[in-house]
Amino acid sequence: MPINHFRSRITSTRAQLASPIKRQVGLSLLLLSLGAFSATSAVAQAFPTKPLRLVVTFPSGGAPDILARLFSEKAQLGFPVVVDNRPGAGGNIGADNVAKSPGDGHTIVMGTVGTHSINGALYEKMPYDMVKDFSPISLIASAPNLLVVNNALPVKNVPELIAYMKANPNKLSFGSPGIGTSVHVSGELFKSLTGTTMEHVPYKGRQFAIPDLIGGSIQLMFDNMPSALPMAKEGKIRALAQTTATRSPAAPDIPTVGESVPGFEATTWFAMFAPANVPRPVIDKLNAEVLRVFKLPEVQERLKTLGLDPVLSSPAELARYQANEIVKWAKVVKDSGAKAQ
Repeated sequence: MPINHFRSRITSTRAQLASPIKRQVGLSLLLLSLGAFSATSAVAQAFPTKPLRLVVTFPSGGAPDILARLFSEKAQLGFPVVVDNRPGAGGNIGADNVAKSPGDGHTIVMGTVGTHSINGALYEKMPYDMVKDFSPISLIASAPNLLVVNNALPVKNVPELIAYMKANPNKLSFGSPGIGTSVHVSGELFKSLTGTTMEHVPYKGRQFAIPDLIGGSIQLMFDNMPSALPMAKEGKIRALAQTTATRSPAAPDIPTVGESVPGFEATTWFAMFAPANVPRPVIDKLNAEVLRVFKLPEVQERLKTLGLDPVLSSPAELARYQANEIVKWAKVVKDSGAKAQ
């Protein structure tokens, strides 16, 4: 019998033997995939199993608190979302509390540009890692800071403020709700780009700084627009400029700092994070609820009146944005020479 005939029979026999094995392996892989999908689905369906705690790293009244309470009011997760204000250390106390919480998704934080991108460059020792200790959920919103001054200060615009500061070095002081906040770093950036000097006075929250601004103990502040704009409209303080590259639709008549100081731009942002290692189905469920809530027409209208711009994202998009912001603000902090006292 020719050798080719034997080869043909051997090949045929191998194929017959391999076919059931391949089918069995394929069936096993399919069952594993279905099992994994079923487990993933079960995790998502089971969450949450108790009320959620949404930590705000600053006192009540500011933009992070407003956003947290909007989410708390509108969320439909089967259990309430309880807002927990834990201010201090430029937001580090509250953020650290969440970083060290169980990774089950029941504790989340309304992170800020300070707690999750600036503080790492300002503080010599951080109690948490801004990236490794958190699971990104979604960006929520961004906003300008508003450069506001005490009504008694004899300046009406940014050029007049710069001239006054140069004629009166170190005479003025600016407040912030804490070291490392965008309010603080906006002031440091302003000093760096204008060649002026003034003293930074950190408070435990904006609610403690505003009375001193109105009373004249401090003379200026780069406050979050949602907090400062209503007070400026009421005439309690004077708004000179906003810190974003372009004017906010909420305040089209207020110029930007950059119109007088080329290169100045500082945007504050807010985003939701969970502790590290939260299961992906839980993160996806939280992300979907954040997007649903902040796309509601009444919520969008509320944010617009406050000068907040909804900036929603996927977890991956937030991770990439945060990485870029860490690099950007590290340079700003280095160039300004600012350090946490």
